[in-house]
Amino acid sequence: MTRQWKDRTVLVTGGSSGLGAAVVAAVAKAGGRPYVLDRRAPAAGVPWMECDLADTRAAEAATRQIAARAGGLTGVVTAAGMDVPGRLADVNGATWDRIVAINLLGTAAVVRAALPELERTHGTVVTVASTLGVKAVGDATAYCAAKFGVVGFTRSLAAELAGRVGVTLLIPGGMRTAFFDDRDDKYKPGPDAILNDPADTAEAVMFALSQPPGCAVRELVVCAEQESSYP
Repeated sequence: MTRQWKDRTVLVTGGSSGLGAAVVAAVAKAGGRPYVLDRRAPAAGVPWMECDLADTRAAEAATRQIAARAGGLTGVVTAAGMDVPGRLADVNGATWDRIVAINLLGTAAVVRAALPELERTHGTVVTVASTLGVKAVGDATAYCAAKFGVVGFTRSLAAELAGRVGVTLLIPGGMRTAFFDDRDDKYKPGPDAILNDPADTAEAVMFALSQPPGCAVRELVVCAEQESSYP
């Protein structure tokens, strides 16, 4: 029997666009209450706090404020992410560091701050890695380092919190989002690229969040059937 969604509160990082926005919509549709941490406002009516997740102490503080405002948290989904592809020698140090900070360090910071509430409610964390967290490619050293780190972080977290908090690692393939918009054309999916709808990936997140206490979906790989980056 899956959890009922009435009065459930879920914090979504990066909830203003892409997969995060799809998760926010799915939580609201199910009858839950989504909250967002992002640098941009989410859909109208969704409570949120502005936060740069590269600033990990600020991310921790914002998470605690959201939890207090929500009256507790039953779920956290770390959907925020960014990348600037390029050769290691061509990506400036500040950009490289920011990619790792947002994807990995920001994830850990938000989860760390949310843990007291999640333990109290026996809630669930869903971290968002990538197929590039299990399969490395060139010109993506920062992104692969960060997403491989999310995989390791989440597997360790699952062992650490077993019996107290549900922990799910989501490994999504490419999706039809704005994630690719600002990069050089050579790093954008081609016109024939087969990408997943973020709403479909969000359904996998909802499945993980809906498990009853004592049952955890440990890992999910969700991608288009003809995803080129997995396996």
